[in-house]
Amino acid sequence: MAQSPTSTPTACLAMQDGSLFYGHGFGATGQAVAELCFNTAMTGYQEIMTDPSYAGQIVTFTFPHIGNVGVTEEDSETADPVAAGMVVKWDPTEPSNWRAQGHLSDWLKTHGRIAIGGVDTRRLTRAIRQQGAPHVVIAHNPDGVFDTDALIAAARDFAGLEGLDLAREVTCAQSYRWDEMRWAWPEGYTRQHEPKHKVVAVDYGAKRNILRCLASVGCDVTVLPATATADEVLAHNPDGVFLSNGPGDPAATGTYAVPMIREILDKTTLPIFGICLGHQMLAIALGAKTVKMNHGHHGANHPVKDHDTGKVEITSMNHGFAVDSQSLPKGVLETHVSLFDGSNCGVRMQDRPVYSVQHHPEASPGPQDSFYLFERFAAHMAQRA
Repeated sequence: MAQSPTSTPTACLAMQDGSLFYGHGFGATGQAVAELCFNTAMTGYQEIMTDPSYAGQIVTFTFPHIGNVGVTEEDSETADPVAAGMVVKWDPTEPSNWRAQGHLSDWLKTHGRIAIGGVDTRRLTRAIRQQGAPHVVIAHNPDGVFDTDALIAAARDFAGLEGLDLAREVTCAQSYRWDEMRWAWPEGYTRQHEPKHKVVAVDYGAKRNILRCLASVGCDVTVLPATATADEVLAHNPDGVFLSNGPGDPAATGTYAVPMIREILDKTTLPIFGICLGHQMLAIALGAKTVKMNHGHHGANHPVKDHDTGKVEITSMNHGFAVDSQSLPKGVLETHVSLFDGSNCGVRMQDRPVYSVQHHPEASPGPQDSFYLFERFAAHMAQRA
């Protein structure tokens, strides 16, 4: 399956099955190999590209207007883009937003990220859904010369994300404190000056807005690297422990993270709250298993049902692995489920304030239906005070 080249192709996307998609390159030149996923969000492309959970992936945006509001430093979820590249329908236009500080193409070029525009993203998305998340190579050459056989071979040689521990690559190098709260008009980002709860956040690829949400509910946050031990976590005498989002295979990261989580569960009765990769590793620590999904969930419009309340939340999702709900042991309850495919989206211990969710309640980008989870975490810590 090959899409007809455009009149002046300067970029090519080569899939492991031999499919080729041509388009216009922007951002950096060169090539990158990764897993290809699609994201259905209509806003927040900068937050998506800087979300550490996208390490090892190239993102196809199903919404065509990508780049139209430019980029601004405030919207980055980490210092640099983490996704390996991006695929869009229409080439980015000039920024049209009062907050814009630059052009998406220039920003991608500065940070060494390749992008391709002019692609039939609907067709590409159907291919991802039918085949599963494929291994691909994205290449940008202003001369329009591509060794397609070599590109396809490189895509086929890519080992994929199963068995890959990427948290080590995106975690912080050393511990640090976080006190910045959520953005609010007209002040923007403000600082938490009266924290009520000491929280240790283990960084498997934490987004800044998740840390801001913790600060906004009264948390004094200390962030530790992914490889932190239970003794290092407990040395801070926390009121609660947070397990962050992150990329890669939870079973691989779990080789060192799960024993740490189990030790904290054994030694303390602290409230524990996990999101995304943190959710998956908490579930493993409690005795469950995880599985690789066909094409994952990536978007800001995913309906999730809360079994405890019966309410349906519209959520932001970004994951290619999921907890196998059939593997949950006695005493661990499923709390949330995807209404798209029935996959697990949350668990909790039956008799302790230990719980986690698959979706991203910080809503960056996305709806804010699930912010109550941060408030619940703060309430559990307050009850222990």
